[in-house]
Amino acid sequence: MSMLKIVVLAGGSGTRLWPLSRSAYPKQFISLYDDQTMIQSTVDRVRPLDFDSLTVVCNAQHRFLVAEQLRAMDQTASIILEPVGRDTAPAIALAALEAVAVGKDPLLLVLPADHVIKKNNIFADTINASVPLAESGKLVTYGIKPDFPSTDYGYIKLDSQCGVGYNVEKFIEKPSPDRAGAFFESGDYLWNSGMFLFKASGYLQALEKYRPDMYKSCVAAFKLAAPDLDFLRISEQEFGRCVAESVDYAIMEHTKDAVTVPLSAGWSDVGTWYSLWKASDKDLSGNVTRGDVVLQSVKNSHVIADDKLVAVLGVEDLVVVNSADALLVAHKRSLHELKHLVKHLEEENRDEVKVHRKVFRPWGYYEQVDSGSGYQVKRITVLSGAKLSLQKHKYRAEHWVIVRGTAVVTRGDETFELHENESTFIPKNIVHSLENAEKDDLQLIEVQSGDYLGEDDIVRLNDIYGRR
Repeated sequence: MSMLKIVVLAGGSGTRLWPLSRSAYPKQFISLYDDQTMIQSTVDRVRPLDFDSLTVVCNAQHRFLVAEQLRAMDQTASIILEPVGRDTAPAIALAALEAVAVGKDPLLLVLPADHVIKKNNIFADTINASVPLAESGKLVTYGIKPDFPSTDYGYIKLDSQCGVGYNVEKFIEKPSPDRAGAFFESGDYLWNSGMFLFKASGYLQALEKYRPDMYKSCVAAFKLAAPDLDFLRISEQEFGRCVAESVDYAIMEHTKDAVTVPLSAGWSDVGTWYSLWKASDKDLSGNVTRGDVVLQSVKNSHVIADDKLVAVLGVEDLVVVNSADALLVAHKRSLHELKHLVKHLEEENRDEVKVHRKVFRPWGYYEQVDSGSGYQVKRITVLSGAKLSLQKHKYRAEHWVIVRGTAVVTRGDETFELHENESTFIPKNIVHSLENAEKDDLQLIEVQSGDYLGEDDIVRLNDIYGRR
């Protein structure tokens, strides 16, 4: 049996799940369905499989989120950093090139990082049963038997039987309601899940055959890849020349080796609030809730309360999502317009589209507590053994108050410890840093004051995480 390499694609933005999913912290890093984040659930799902290694392909700005969430579950992985998003075909090519670069030719099990699968045992059995097809040179995709005529998914039309799967007659993009209904009634179509199994070399050969331009760009970008701490950073100049295209368009619609294997494991791509509501457990009135929620005379609604009580009265078919800095109230039938709302917010340069009040950094995270003219207040948590960069600010001064733990502070030429209820002041243009050398998390309050308080007012002189 060929070696198995897991490839997790974690480059999506998840704008249709705003306000929980945001560009700097998209849905794959959030707990939406259960206690684990989406990427953690994906990794946990493959653990029963006999795999040799795991690779995550992600956006460079999310690298520390990936590393921290894998570390939290004690999972090792290689992490490939895309300098720009180019859809799934180039991302898979990078993972395939990584595999063959060390003289191996494993089977690649390609999984998006943001799917829900309720029956992990059936998932594992289906993967194992389809291995002979992939070993024989087939490009295997997994199809989901529709349980309603969805217009949100692409479809696969089945042809003749092939082992545990079917040869693919054709792929169909998201259909109109009438066509979706006809597909559902016929029984000859499966939803396209976006999960694949094939040999690394077979994928690269197919890419070179059907999209030689993309293949050339990916090879050139990978040749110039450079290690960056625990990451592999892909050349931006070369990868930026690559065309953005899905693996379906680039290869699967053209190859005669496409085979689809039916998967009945409680799958959902949770790409929208509606699909997440549909995949979630509901109360007797069809409601899904999370957080401090009180409902009265409410039906078939999805209500999330992140930081305060949310009470909903006398409505049905609503989605109500309350986060620390944004509130979404939408009727289910209008959810298809959410991406246009998010685009409007992006055009207005609203921070609520990009980041949460809780912002993660490689050393921990901070939460914005208050802000006003000339000041802002943050609550900062520094993980054990972590260290903020040696830096200075041109426009702001900072006052640090230790709430819990002990901080090792560098301020100019001084290095000293600060304990609970102790504080220090960092004037403008003074070089400074902070380290948590203790075994528990360090918490402090930071009060910034100055004419400009943007996050880009940082001049880093030294950073253990390789940031510039």
